[in-house]
Amino acid sequence: MILIGENINIMSRKISRAVKKKDKKVIQDLAVKLAENGMDYLDLNIGPARKQGPELMKWMVETVHEVVDLPFFLDTTNVEAIRAGLETCRDGRSSTPPVINSISCRPDRMEALFPLVKEFDVPFVGLLLGVEGVPRDASERGILLADFVAKAGEEGIPPDRIWVDPIILPVTSQQDQVKEVVEFMSMFDDLGLGCLSTCGLSNVSNGAPTELRPILNRTYLIMLKRYGMQSAIVDGLDEELIRIARGEREDLEKLVHKAMDGEGIDLSELSEEEVNYVKTTNVLMGRSLYSHSWLRV
Repeated sequence: MILIGENINIMSRKISRAVKKKDKKVIQDLAVKLAENGMDYLDLNIGPARKQGPELMKWMVETVHEVVDLPFFLDTTNVEAIRAGLETCRDGRSSTPPVINSISCRPDRMEALFPLVKEFDVPFVGLLLGVEGVPRDASERGILLADFVAKAGEEGIPPDRIWVDPIILPVTSQQDQVKEVVEFMSMFDDLGLGCLSTCGLSNVSNGAPTELRPILNRTYLIMLKRYGMQSAIVDGLDEELIRIARGEREDLEKLVHKAMDGEGIDLSELSEEEVNYVKTTNVLMGRSLYSHSWLRV
């Protein structure tokens, strides 16, 4: 599985302070750690960046490429900042092209960003967000994806340049949607559209207590990985999650698959870790209502 480290994000207080002070060391130390942890890409998230967006993206790309040669996901809604990032990456250390993160299936975003995809010949994250908002279920995601691929094709952009993001929503507030993404991934290969797949994995645990977020993220990764999710934007500091992504916890994967299939599992025969994964799978599958105390029930 291709892993994209999410941690260089201006929404983080530490990163925000470093950006304001132009403190390269904070960002570079984090970038080195993410590279050491095996990230394949780094997501550089500068937010809306309405003021001085191009200058900020250029500075971020140059700052990180002084210490690592990983390619980037360029993450901002500022189109000119995306252009600045793409131009700066041309002179960067990575031979792998950057990825635009992201383009939603809305006319204004496609009109603004498809020209950059073609000009710089780069892939992009295709966010399954249409004019009516987030799709309600797996079927609507499939319809929106087919429309997305068709519109990109009209512009000469092949499907293999699209990293499809089905939009993961928090289990704390959108529990039904969590299962719908799993359902969408179960039929993704059958759609035969030739796209790659990705997701913002940590979105599933937004709103959960900090100490409970890792088990949600790790369990959901196993669930999506089962159906061929090819990449994910993840917490690159969660070493256990990275082990799961790299196939080093087959024991947990088999257990979660059994729980997904509704097989009878005797919790009394499991370790505490295993019990937590089974309980979390049931929450993410919608069989148990989410509450902050689901592991204690």
